[in-house]
Amino acid sequence: MSRSAYVVRQDTVMPYSPLNHADTVNRRLVGRENVGARNLEVVLGVVAKGGGALKHSHPGIEQACYVLAGRARVEVGGDYVDEVGPGDAVFFPAGVPHVFTTISDEPVKVLVIYAPPYAETGAIRH
Repeated sequence: MSRSAYVVRQDTVMPYSPLNHADTVNRRLVGRENVGARNLEVVLGVVAKGGGALKHSHPGIEQACYVLAGRARVEVGGDYVDEVGPGDAVFFPAGVPHVFTTISDEPVKVLVIYAPPYAETGAIRH
């Protein structure tokens, strides 16, 4: 980790495919290993058409998603369903099952914030 890093350029971050997600590529923009963040994590996700998160939860970790491009269908807790697009934010409470699926022809580009950090590595893509 370079403690002097305050600016992270997305193309310098190693992409990975998160577990329990289909056709998704993530890049950890803010985390312990690149900027020394201890209490939050910011990930840029790109989710292809029809791809997304299978039903899962993050015990002890809150998650927020901010949609930059594309449209997605979200399910939270098994009883809330909605569609989101650019400029929309979604909150997934800690431990609550959720689903996120691309419904647009274009990929969804989404900023994902975890607190505390999730630090998942998934399968590294080279």
